[in-house]
Amino acid sequence: RCKNLSVSFWNSYWMLPSDVCGMNCFWEAAFRYDYMKTQPSEKMHLAVVACGERLEETVTMLRSAVIFSIKPLHFHIFAEDQLHESFKDILDEFPYEGKVNYTLYPITFPSESAAEWKKLFKPCASQRLFLPLILKNVDSLLYVDTDILFLRPVDDIWSFLGKFNSTQIAAMAPEHEEPRIGWYNRFARHPYYGVTGINSGVMLMNMTRIRRKYFKNDMTPVRLQWGEILMPLLKKYKLNITWGDQDLLNIMFFHNPESLYVFPCQWNYRPDHCIYGSNCKAAEEEGIFILHGNRGVYHDDKQPTFRAVYEAIKNYSFGDDLVHSLLQPLERELQKTTHTYCGRVYKVFIKQLTKSVRDLYARRSKG
Repeated sequence: RCKNLSVSFWNSYWMLPSDVCGMNCFWEAAFRYDYMKTQPSEKMHLAVVACGERLEETVTMLRSAVIFSIKPLHFHIFAEDQLHESFKDILDEFPYEGKVNYTLYPITFPSESAAEWKKLFKPCASQRLFLPLILKNVDSLLYVDTDILFLRPVDDIWSFLGKFNSTQIAAMAPEHEEPRIGWYNRFARHPYYGVTGINSGVMLMNMTRIRRKYFKNDMTPVRLQWGEILMPLLKKYKLNITWGDQDLLNIMFFHNPESLYVFPCQWNYRPDHCIYGSNCKAAEEEGIFILHGNRGVYHDDKQPTFRAVYEAIKNYSFGDDLVHSLLQPLERELQKTTHTYCGRVYKVFIKQLTKSVRDLYARRSKG
């Protein structure tokens, strides 16, 4: 029943003129609009933010989430207005009735600071910072960038929520495994988490804990809640940050390291893990679990190994035999990439995917 929310209705609540509604009014409106009932605990919530030419990439990510996942999924899709109808047309054709639901949202920021947030790094990337405050009835959420591909069930990364200790509120992977090629430890002009920083392209959140937590910071001795800390952080560091909202998250978890659960690199495998030589040992042993094709590598010829996986999932038709229609064509394409550094370890790109297919067929055979 939430599929067809009108953009104009949303805008009437969210994009109020700054001379009428300031920050307090913005959050009041966010909390007042209680359209969504608390979801059953067995449903997994996945959020993505799509702007510009990211429709196809986002749909391919969603397809990869659907193929192997076991528990029902609810997609929270934040997209520019002109993309909503296209998303609706495509997602309504997904052949998994009862397993997949979705809600479309406009891109929205606090009205008096919307321009600042929009121009931070990419046009709508910082939308993810506001998810705990917008989706107030969602207890836990997996946020992913549009250029993510799931090579095993979403259920498996979702299970990390059960591994959080009493202080942890979110989980992310390190930005780098090898400090010699790390960006934050070599160039950052602001605090960052750990040795090499964290990458926010795959971010698992206990949003109830995020909303309740008071964060230590370097702006005031008083601890601040999530909704209170974002704008002061931006004002203090906006001239020193390069990667926008990811940098702000690094700053926050630098001051609150006990709040972060760090998962291994195969849950957020990027070109940096292989273009300078293989440096994600966990992926070498078990394969890639989540592929992150940042820097546009799905759409150019610089990293054909990444592009081959993307094209294979994009072109797979739901219901077709996964071995003959996905695995075998993909392996043939991957074998053509061995002239590249990532291609030399192409088996890590298909190792977990092969296991996921085998496990899926085993579940089906058991009814």
